[in-house]
Amino acid sequence: MKTRTLSRTVFTLLAMLFFLPAVLTSQQTKEQITVDWIYSGGLSDIYNLPQVHWLAGGKALLFDPSLPESLQTFEIFDPATGKRSPAVDRQKALASAMAVFGEEAAFESQPWPDAFDRNGEQGLYLIDGDVFVFDLRQARFIRITDTEEEEKSASFSPDGRRVAFVRSNDLYYYDLDEKREVRLTDDGSETLLNGTLSWVYWEEIFGRRDIGYWWSEDSKRIAFLQSDESGVDLMHYVDFQPALPRVITQRYPKAGSSNPTVRIGVFDVHEKTIAWLDFPDAEYIVRVNWLPDNKRLAVQTMNRAQTRLDLFFVSIDGEQAEHILSETDTAWVNINDDLYFLKDKKQFIWQSERDGYAHLYLYKMDGTLVNQITRGEWAVRSAGGGVFWLRKAVVAVDEKRKWVYFTALKESSIEKHLYRIKFNGKKLQRLSTEAGTHSITFSPDGRYYFDRYSNISTPPALRLHKNDGTLVKTLGGPNLQALEKIDIRFPELMTIPARDGFAMPAQILKPADFDPAKKYPLIIYVYGGPSAPTVSNSFQFNNFYNQILLRQGFLVASVDNRSATAISKKLENRIVEQMYGNSELNDLKDAVRWFKKQSWIDPERVGIWGWSGGGTFTLLAMTRTQEFRAGIAVAGVTDWRYYDTKWAEAAMKRPQDNPEGYEATNINRFAKDLHGRLFIVHGTYDDNVHIQNTWAFVDALVAAGKQFDMMIYPMRKHGISDLPATIHLRKAMVAFWKRNLAPRMHE
Repeated sequence: MKTRTLSRTVFTLLAMLFFLPAVLTSQQTKEQITVDWIYSGGLSDIYNLPQVHWLAGGKALLFDPSLPESLQTFEIFDPATGKRSPAVDRQKALASAMAVFGEEAAFESQPWPDAFDRNGEQGLYLIDGDVFVFDLRQARFIRITDTEEEEKSASFSPDGRRVAFVRSNDLYYYDLDEKREVRLTDDGSETLLNGTLSWVYWEEIFGRRDIGYWWSEDSKRIAFLQSDESGVDLMHYVDFQPALPRVITQRYPKAGSSNPTVRIGVFDVHEKTIAWLDFPDAEYIVRVNWLPDNKRLAVQTMNRAQTRLDLFFVSIDGEQAEHILSETDTAWVNINDDLYFLKDKKQFIWQSERDGYAHLYLYKMDGTLVNQITRGEWAVRSAGGGVFWLRKAVVAVDEKRKWVYFTALKESSIEKHLYRIKFNGKKLQRLSTEAGTHSITFSPDGRYYFDRYSNISTPPALRLHKNDGTLVKTLGGPNLQALEKIDIRFPELMTIPARDGFAMPAQILKPADFDPAKKYPLIIYVYGGPSAPTVSNSFQFNNFYNQILLRQGFLVASVDNRSATAISKKLENRIVEQMYGNSELNDLKDAVRWFKKQSWIDPERVGIWGWSGGGTFTLLAMTRTQEFRAGIAVAGVTDWRYYDTKWAEAAMKRPQDNPEGYEATNINRFAKDLHGRLFIVHGTYDDNVHIQNTWAFVDALVAAGKQFDMMIYPMRKHGISDLPATIHLRKAMVAFWKRNLAPRMHE
């Protein structure tokens, strides 16, 4: 049941987005960074870039929070002329907001919506579990739903005439022309999900995006996933707040157990019928895309071991599915989002790691390989936002001139640049010039792109370029003046040799008065998962927190073991059947020992910390080595049998197929060997890495008589992300380091 606090929620959201930055600007005269400053809006000026959204006609919608509040509104931006003009009548919008949300929500500006239609004429909002549409042309808010049940996963149809959404695990759409709601499915339940994803699909397959349905390009049909979770085991969480605590349940498939079963239905908007697609059974359906003819779907499936991915073209008319191609790997196949059908309906572009590196290939529609487009000992790689396991390198395709535009790690594994290349693999050109990280979004007509650029010492800037790389205009940042108001240092990028000479990417933060004749304590931040780097030539949010540690006398470093670098599938595959095992640990030990040999490091005062996979790596390092005096492990996996099927089994396979590997990587077995002071942190409602991981490790520590520190956050999930808990945890971490790793002069 939803809490009916709509107006208050809207007002709070808008106040956070638009009122707080102006209030906090006056506070940015502080010279030293504190935890409260970081997490209470102190960074608003530094990260205050315009929000942009390309429109079908080649222009863009823009919202600029750096403007005075009285001028903040949606604008139309013309890349050809650089002209910005209001996209909405601001006063009418405010009046409409008051009418819909009440006087309590009489705000000064419009927040960025959850989605726009393609022409930028309508914005879509999910507020307190109800759906609202903002008509920019009429400056009017329209309430689409008003129910006790929560609506979610809303989206416009391609023609902008309908809004689809999910309610109580059934799929609906609202017809904006006819002003009526249409129910597509009626069998949704606790265990049968229509158009929305089970936890394991949401987290591991679609990268924390609830993508469970897909409109056809002609807006006549909706393909959707139906997931049956009745065979999936339950996890339980106890909410302490009621006098009689309530138990919350979650369907979560542990490694080796049953996954949800999934099938694909197609709803015909005009006929109001559902057709169920017929194609070979598989453990996972990992991607669904409409073909340009709007009559077939490209369906990607994967086997349980994740060593084979198959691409099928499946007709909605019941014809036999056509097998197009397969990808295989002795370890596992990575999912990616680089499938692009050319408008000539004769060819498509595909990403593969078949030669050990992620590259692009050109295929005929029958699955015949035309040619490899990119090649070399480097990988194409996404430079956009989102979780690291999403892979989408292609940012535009110019079919007329036969150019593919993509981002890659060609120059370095710590930099992401924009390139273009001909379909035939010739005339490779690098378009981004400055060293650093470039996040690219192209206009639909391919003539322009926005580049969100930063490097390790320069805050993000938003810039407009022509498709040949020519800079047209800077729309915002970098805000160097905001940086000048604070006392901040930036990390130095470097490499550290492993025992076989492999150059591991690393970075280290030193104070302005660094003295190589002194000996400093060192804190190392790690993650270590497959293709999950922590070192990058980009402006890093964590660096603000690290300034506090720097001021306490610590140096702060990060290092990536080779399987974490994202350089190649060959390096990833080193961890098969031994994830967070000897391969990662040996690289980490080599890095730590290199640091300890430096004259300016105190070898007796080295600490390590990490979150999630980094928490796992920290526990591994604190029990399997004696290199660290102290460590902080946040929400780490201690036994892969406690984690989900998709992620754990990719590298580890099923416990019944790799019992030796699961036993070797079971960190609970090594709790008795803990060396140094350990601080364990976890949330009791962590639905990702369940707190049973911590309870098992703590139980083993107690049995072994090992002392430790612990902080448990009631009813917090994996990110422990609410503001009070975030501030509390960061302050507790600083205090832990000061108690256990302080410079010798403090003893």
